[in-house]
Amino acid sequence: MFDFTDRVVMVAGAAGNLGSAVARAFHAAGAHLSLADRAADRLPQRFPELAASADHLLVGGVDAGDPASVQAWVDATVSRFGRVDVLANTVGGYRAGTPVHETPLETWDLMLNLNARTALVLSRAVLPAMLRQGRGRIVHTAARAALAGSANHSAYSASKSALVRLVESMAAEYRHQGITVNCVLPGTIDTPENRQAMPNADWSKWVPPAAIADVFLFLASDAAAYVTGAALPVYGRS
Repeated sequence: MFDFTDRVVMVAGAAGNLGSAVARAFHAAGAHLSLADRAADRLPQRFPELAASADHLLVGGVDAGDPASVQAWVDATVSRFGRVDVLANTVGGYRAGTPVHETPLETWDLMLNLNARTALVLSRAVLPAMLRQGRGRIVHTAARAALAGSANHSAYSASKSALVRLVESMAAEYRHQGITVNCVLPGTIDTPENRQAMPNADWSKWVPPAAIADVFLFLASDAAAYVTGAALPVYGRS
């Protein structure tokens, strides 16, 4: 449906369930991929068909919260391909289950760092290249929890809300430079980990990673050239 032939797409968290679905969707659409993952060795195992290809770049050991680590990945991408057209950020995590007075500060810091700081660090690193080009697409992964707080989810909800506010601010800052910034709001994603954690749930109501990947492609495509600052729900029936 969408054509990304000769466009350079960076996918952060590419070895994860959502990240690998996003990477494969962009690959099927013709993109040159620059894939990053925190683990040093997972990407060649996940994408053996891309590991030796000059048309793609697999970079392990990238800490999305560390500016130097992310900048090295961006520099390697620009050196290989000469540009960055899309940043698709699938990095994030979940920890909840306690009321505020029982929530460790370590949990608060973890959620803010994993869900909000990473988005800031990744965006800051790719924006100079996109500004030089006069064009770019940034798509982050938020969550339905960003829209309203709920009991025993304070740190997670706050971190995803911070991400949405960051997306809105960047959209306002760069809309006149040809750069759009958006995010998706998944409901419960149908992953092996979620099935194991919730064995009695109705999995048919959950959202397959491939369906969320399709929304990433839309937001990164020319069809969404006038969409910026959006937080797009992808809830399925959950």
